Order: sequence, then C-alpha cells, then structure tokens
Amino acid sequence: MDNTDFSLFGAQISATYGVSALLWRFLMNFLVTGIIIRLFYYAKSKRRDYFFTFVLISLTVFLLIYLLDSVKLQIGMALGLFAIFGIIRYRTESIPIREMTYLFVVIGISVINGLSNTDNMDVLVATNILFIMVIWLMESSRFLKHTSCKLVTYDKIDLIKPEKEKELHADLEERTGLKIEKVEVGHIDFLKDIAFVKIYYSPLHQEENTIDEIRKAKEFSE
Repeated sequence: MDNTDFSLFGAQISATYGVSALLWRFLMNFLVTGIIIRLFYYAKSKRRDYFFTFVLISLTVFLLIYLLDSVKLQIGMALGLFAIFGIIRYRTESIPIREMTYLFVVIGISVINGLSNTDNMDVLVATNILFIMVIWLMESSRFLKHTSCKLVTYDKIDLIKPEKEKELHADLEERTGLKIEKVEVGHIDFLKDIAFVKIYYSPLHQEENTIDEIRKAKEFSE
C-alpha cells in the first residue's frame, strides 16, 4: 500500500512503508474475529476443531487480501479468492449450517478489513463493532429462544394419531426426560411398528448439540 497516514477517531497514525497499517489492521481483525469465535461460537458449540479452523482461515484470508491489494492486483481476483474460500467443504463431513454461517462471517470480516481504504479507519472500526453487536444480539437467548431437536425412532405408533397428541407428548417426555414443546411425525413403517419423529425441546444449557440428527453408528464414529 502507499506510504500514507490514516486517521482513527481524529488521531493521525503513521503508515510508514505499510507496516503500521498492516499491524493495525491485523490486530483489529484478529481481535474482532477472536471475540466472535471465542465468545459467541465456541461458548455454545465447544468445537475446538472449528475454533482452530476459523482462526487460521481468518488470518490466511486477511493476509492474502491485504497483500494482493498492496501489489495492485484487480479486485476481481480478491473476490474470486473470497468465493473459493466461501464454498469450502471438508471431505470427511458436511459442515453444519451454523458452522458454515460463522465461516462466511469470519471470511467476510477478514476481506473487509483487508480491502478497505486506509483513510476510512473510523468507518472500518464501526463496521467491525456492528458485526459484534449484531452477532451478540442474534446469539442472545433474551432476543431469540434457543430450541434443540432430536430424531427419535418411536415404537408406539398407536400414539402418533392426531387425537392422541397429548399422550404422545407425555410418553416422550417420560422416556426422554425432556420438556418437549413440539413433535413432528415423519416416516411410518407399519411392518416394523415404528415411526420416525422429531422432537423439539428447550435445552437446560445453552449449548449446541452436534449429534442430535445422527441415527447411524457409523455417522457417530466419523
């Protein structure tokens, strides 16, 4: 980038040879993505594998975008890199929608911090703060009640009739120990006398259950 100065809340900050600007942007990007990953994502999911992945992807995308901009490559190439990272899928497992959302957010913030002009640091800082505030609001249980679900193979198909909904709820609550809010009945196998139902409940702890929808032993071991 050019050897220029930029202002942050009215204070002039030197960007000699681009090193100061790089450090400011790097620290801000690392701090903002760190807050989002550690305080919002990891606090509920406890997935250390995705924690590690999000941090490294954020740093990699930021440095790639910043250096590409510094050598004056076209913005189309930078957006192409963004698209490539945005469609990442791991061969061993499909990424859940929550993890994909956080991956997109982390990449988006890193691209914004790496591409924005050096003379708009006030706007850049405000943008990062808005990201944190919106994510905090969306993750807050005060704003949106968290509901989990489980897939159950149910053996009492005589209770799946609409007129026996209360009895179905009571039986499932007794057998699972959960306070069930809603039940959906799916595939019914009369030959085996089983039905597939999905139960919705409020978890005791505000944590994500990553194996709620696993129904096969081989999926559990992957």
